[in-house]
Amino acid sequence: MKKKFAFLLMGEHYDPARHCAEFETEKQITYICTVKNAEEAYAKAAALKDAGVGAIELCGAFGEEMARKIIGLTGGEVAVGFVTHFPEQDGVFERFFQRFNG
Repeated sequence: MKKKFAFLLMGEHYDPARHCAEFETEKQITYICTVKNAEEAYAKAAALKDAGVGAIELCGAFGEEMARKIIGLTGGEVAVGFVTHFPEQDGVFERFFQRFNG
């Protein structure tokens, strides 16, 4: 049986029906999924668990609080991580996302 892994991106600019991808190798299936908001993210995480996904990595938009909520929603049965960065990169990230949202 192949391992299943998912990366979940959150942003209002995504169309989850169109902005998704799946990669299958001999040993693993990787999903890249998008959601518009937290409620969609929670539903998607539950659906991924039900589909047999064993690990979900969350983009930096989630943060620790939402990551912990997803761990709870999956009953602690799915490995959940979230992207972060070094504090010295805060300004670089702020400038990038300000241009993106502006």
